[in-house]
Amino acid sequence: MRYILIFFIFFGCNTKNEVYDVKGTVHSIDNTKKSVLIAHDTIVDLMMPMVMPFTIRNDKELNNLNIGDSVHFQFVWNQESPFARGFNIVGKGNIPEHDDFFDDIYLEKQVGQIIDDVSLVSMEGQAVKLSDSDGSYRFISYIFSRCPMPNLCPAIVIKNKALAYKFPDIDFIMISFDYKYDTPQILYDYYHDIASEKDNLIVWSSNERIEEIYQLVKQSGGNFWGVEENKIGHTLKSILIGPNRELLASWSGEQWTVLHAERAISLLVDF
Repeated sequence: MRYILIFFIFFGCNTKNEVYDVKGTVHSIDNTKKSVLIAHDTIVDLMMPMVMPFTIRNDKELNNLNIGDSVHFQFVWNQESPFARGFNIVGKGNIPEHDDFFDDIYLEKQVGQIIDDVSLVSMEGQAVKLSDSDGSYRFISYIFSRCPMPNLCPAIVIKNKALAYKFPDIDFIMISFDYKYDTPQILYDYYHDIASEKDNLIVWSSNERIEEIYQLVKQSGGNFWGVEENKIGHTLKSILIGPNRELLASWSGEQWTVLHAERAISLLVDF
C-alpha cells in the first residue's frame, strides 16, 4: 500500500506552511518510505482522530522511534510535501492486538487489514458485491430510510454528496442496514434523485442480507441492534477502503465534517 501525502491549500495566490501540534502512538515504521503510521488524537483545525501515515524527513528522528512509542510532534502542512518533525517520545501507548489465529469475521478491522467481501443489493434490485469495485477507492457510510433523527442520515447523505463532487474517482457507497424494511424499491424512492446526480454516489440495500450487513458494519467498527418498527439502536462509522479493500481510515458517527474528511482523503488516496 502506497501513500502520497499531498494536499493543496489555497490562500488567493499565496501558499504557506501551516504547523499543527499532534499527539499519538506509533503503530508501524517503514524506513524505506520514511513513513510512520500513527494513531493520532484530534488535530485542532485540521482533522479528527484517526490512524494515518506521516512522512519524516529527518533520518535521526525516524531511527529513534519504536512501535508503541507515545509521541508529541509537529505536522507541517504545505502545498508540496507535508511532513512530521520535532518528535518527543513521552512514554508508551496502547496498540490494539490482533491474532489471526483467533480471527473472527465480526471483529473490527484495523488500518491496513482487508475488509471481507459481502453481497448486497443495488437500488435497481441487482445483486452487488463489494469486490465488484475492487481496483477503486471506496468511501462507505451507513443509513436507513426510517431514521428518526433529522441530523443523522440526512447529514450523512449530504456529506457523501459533497465529497462525491470533490472526488469523482472515488465511489461513495451508502448502505442501509435496515435489512427488514429498506427494500431496493424503498431506497430507490428515497434516494434515486440524489444518487442520479453523480455516477459515484451509490446506494445499496441489505434487505434479506442480515448476516452480510452485520459482518460489514462490525468490521467497519460500528454496531446495530433492535430493528423493530422504526427504531434501530446503532453506533456507526464511515470508512475509506483502498483498491484491495484495505482499510485506510474511519470516521465515527455523523460528527465528522466534509472538510475533515476531504483533508484526510487527500492525504491517503493515491491516484
